[in-house]
Amino acid sequence: MIETGERLLLVGEDREYFVTAEEGQFSTDRGTIDLSALPGMNPGDEVRTHLGVPFIVLRPRPTDFFVHAKRSGVPMLPKDIGLVIAYTGMNRDDTVLDAGTGSGVAAIYFGNIARHVKTCEVRPEFAALAEKNIRNARLDNVEVMAGDMLQATGEFDVVHLDMTITPAHVEHAFSLLRPGGYLACYTPFLEHTFTALDAAAPIFREVHCYECIERELTRSARGTRPSTRVAHSGYITIARR
Repeated sequence: MIETGERLLLVGEDREYFVTAEEGQFSTDRGTIDLSALPGMNPGDEVRTHLGVPFIVLRPRPTDFFVHAKRSGVPMLPKDIGLVIAYTGMNRDDTVLDAGTGSGVAAIYFGNIARHVKTCEVRPEFAALAEKNIRNARLDNVEVMAGDMLQATGEFDVVHLDMTITPAHVEHAFSLLRPGGYLACYTPFLEHTFTALDAAAPIFREVHCYECIERELTRSARGTRPSTRVAHSGYITIARR
C-alpha cells in the first residue's frame, strides 16, 4: 500500500509524471490530479484527472530516478552502471563504497543490489541532494557521507569511483578492499583513464579497461538502422585485489 510522502510515477498514454503522494493538486495539460488520493492505493491502481484522463500509479525503479530525479550534474548512464555491477559481480552480500555521489543515481542502483552502500561526495550541497533522492528511493541501506573518499574507513567488497581520480584514490581504494574485492573507476576522458590504469597496475593482481559504447536501434516505416546519437560515453577500469 502506498504511504504518504512516497515518490510515485504516474503513467498515461503519452505522459509520465514523477509526483509525491501528499496533500495538494498536480496540474497537467490533461487535467488536475488529486495527489491526496494516492496514499492507500496500490501500485497498478488507476487515478484520473478531473477531466477523466487515466494514469497508472507505479512505484519508481532506479531507471525512473535516472530520468526524473533532480540532478546536480550529469549522472552515469544506466548501461555504464550495469557494467560496474556485472564486472564486479556486485550482489546482496556486498558492502560497497561509492565515491563521487553526484545526484545519487549510481548509489540508488547499487543500493537495490548490495547489502550496504556508503557513498561519498565532497560537495555538501550535492551530498544533501543525493540524500534526498536516496530517501525518495526508499533505501535505508545507503549511507551518504559528505566528505573526501580519502577519509573513508572500513572494509568493502566493491569500491566505485566516479570522480577526478588521482593515484592516491586508487591506492586508498586498494587499502579498503577485502581480498578478492574489486575497484571500478568510471572516467570520461582517456587522460583520467590512464591515471587509473597506471596507478592500479602495480598493486592490483588483475586490471582490465573497457570503453562504454551503446547503439540504440531506431525503426520506422522507411527501415531499421542504428541511432545517429553518440554511442560512446566513457571508460571503466576494473581492478581486482
